[in-house]
Amino acid sequence: MQKRTQIALSIFASIALTACGQQDEDASSAAVETQDESTATEAPASTEAASTALEVEPNGTVIEIGMYTRDPDDPGRMQVFKPNLVTADVGDTVRFVPVDPTHQSSSIAEMIPEGVTGWKGEINKEVSYVVPKPGVYGYKCIPHYAAGMVGLIIVKGEGKLANLEAAQSVTHQGLAAREFSKVFEAAEAEGMLTE
Repeated sequence: MQKRTQIALSIFASIALTACGQQDEDASSAAVETQDESTATEAPASTEAASTALEVEPNGTVIEIGMYTRDPDDPGRMQVFKPNLVTADVGDTVRFVPVDPTHQSSSIAEMIPEGVTGWKGEINKEVSYVVPKPGVYGYKCIPHYAAGMVGLIIVKGEGKLANLEAAQSVTHQGLAAREFSKVFEAAEAEGMLTE
């Protein structure tokens, strides 16, 4: 009887160790797969300037965009970036500041110039991005995207309209479609969309 118990315990221990090893291996490979997928499709989250495929030195100019739950100038508007339309030069730093909680800023992959890595901020954290190339940069607050919390940065310089058509053709969720339409109309009215 004692021998049977020892054999059973020995088999159980062997199975448990094998299972733990397999589980660790599975978890490890799953973590690698998740990391590979996230780095392939999302920009890094950072409170510092996010890295880009193009290396650009900050030029010292900082453009601040507030993230609000209620528009300070129009209390009837909820979930807004203020301002939601800006122009910038290559090398300018755009800083998104969480004035109210539960907001963040992320670039929209289909709405940034080719060859550029965007940004992905964390909720309730400031995120800065040094714009590396002329073009149109669309962005959103992930939790409030469908509520229309979106904005646009137009970076001046040769080729600034190269991705305009692609950026305007992106389909958006909920109220984001209407808000982007308004932002593009405002950019057109202010002469931002001419070479």
